[in-house]
Amino acid sequence: MTAAESPSEVVARLRATFRTGRTRSLDWRTGQLTRLRDLLTESGDELADALHADLGKSRGESYRSEIDFTVREIDHTLERLAGWLEPEPAPVPAVLAGASAQTVQDPLGVVLVIAPWNYPVQLLLAPVAGALAAGNTVVAKPSELAPATSAAVARLVPRYLDTDAVAVVEGAVPETTALLAERFDHIFYTGNGTVGRIVMAAAAKHLTPVTLELGGKSPAFVDRGTDLRTVASRLVSGKFLNAGQTCVAPDYVLTDRETAPALAKALAEAVEERFGTDPSTSAEYGRIVNERHFDRLVRLLDSGRTVTGGVHDRGTKYIAPTVLADVSPNDPVMAEEIFGPVLPVLTVDGLDAAIGFINDRDKPLALYAFTTDPEVRERLLTETSSGGVGMGLPLAHLTVSDLPFGGVGESGMGNYHGRYSLETFSHRKAVLDTPLG
Repeated sequence: MTAAESPSEVVARLRATFRTGRTRSLDWRTGQLTRLRDLLTESGDELADALHADLGKSRGESYRSEIDFTVREIDHTLERLAGWLEPEPAPVPAVLAGASAQTVQDPLGVVLVIAPWNYPVQLLLAPVAGALAAGNTVVAKPSELAPATSAAVARLVPRYLDTDAVAVVEGAVPETTALLAERFDHIFYTGNGTVGRIVMAAAAKHLTPVTLELGGKSPAFVDRGTDLRTVASRLVSGKFLNAGQTCVAPDYVLTDRETAPALAKALAEAVEERFGTDPSTSAEYGRIVNERHFDRLVRLLDSGRTVTGGVHDRGTKYIAPTVLADVSPNDPVMAEEIFGPVLPVLTVDGLDAAIGFINDRDKPLALYAFTTDPEVRERLLTETSSGGVGMGLPLAHLTVSDLPFGGVGESGMGNYHGRYSLETFSHRKAVLDTPLG
């Protein structure tokens, strides 16, 4: 988007491009995906610098969780896109003997992708890659709460991608509101449920389909008799990545009363092992995105008993990796998605109580289970509802491109990654061919 263009002019320009038909060809799609890959590999350091400025992310974390993650997603798509686009035959009934039936993937048109601030590269460009793979034109709206990354993306995208098919629109609430007033053919939003409802209401005026990637309080259940050192190490790695500002991070831990004290101790040891005695000096530990979120998180620290952490500094937006024990379901830390480096441990009277506790709350984006008991695994899988399930390792299911990523209920609707991105940004069109002769 140029400075002189309004949102309506941007959408009109991209729609005119789509109507030429040039975005439909496999060559155009793979060409744009290749150029997007080039952007990430050639300008990765520029993006990493921006991520450090916005979130204190280390270069290693920026590449692992954002830049290389998106490159792998593009590579997976490039390798398989031609096959995914092949028409799929369908059987026809005997009364239509001689006819043939198939489905084809039809591009939708002009897509709007609205990204959040916590993974402002990955959660913008991975959906954009899916929209381009499906043959659409795209308006990309980066988060204003990650201003350095937003500016970097706005500089880089026009250098690499077809500027008549992909536009970056920067700005805050007024610019997003103006975009949502336009008619799109699909809106893909990642963020919180409050804004998700605003997006959905705006989309309803044009009957525009939406994908909502939201969040929620993702539970982790730790069964008795598990290797607590391993469990704690994996929970700490998943929870405190990006200073806990991850939509699928374990939000709280459920375990039995006998296991809880040893687990709390193991978690404290795992924090020190990963980040040292003073995490504020660790190059691998980030910062809270802004003072508003910092203040919100500090108010949660009074819940339960602090096992480790609790230290914070508003000037640097630092909150230490914190583990809370003896937490009550009524404590402030359990009233909302934490979205920060605070991990509460709650006790329940066994598996039945854990399942009831989870089911009494909104459906989470993810559920994590640490158990060696096949029956416990099966019951958690079949008796709870969540966007995804990770047995034995948090967050890792996101890295499997052949798995759909998305929520259910309050944690979102729709999904993407790999072929599921193509399905999201396409219309599966039914075609019946009946000979005239």
